[in-house]
Amino acid sequence: MSARKVLNDIKRDLEPFVGDKIRLRANRGRKKVIEKTGVLESTYPNIFVIRLDEKQIERRISFSYADILTDSVQLTVSRGDEDIMIKARSC
Repeated sequence: MSARKVLNDIKRDLEPFVGDKIRLRANRGRKKVIEKTGVLESTYPNIFVIRLDEKQIERRISFSYADILTDSVQLTVSRGDEDIMIKARSC
């Protein structure tokens, strides 16, 4: 499977969840891991944007689909009682 097809598959998997609540776990390097909750705001050809639930400021953070492919970012979508983990499909 080509890399472009895999990234397009990840984008296609994320699109139905725009507007849904997301739990984010991102590896920022040097043993620094952030865990946040937010809403998947939009998907673009190369990145997706999450609006974080911060108390004082509305903040947005963006990631590339390659971050999901390399497991630098793990996303879990909360829909009702169900939690759906977004992962790259295996080749």
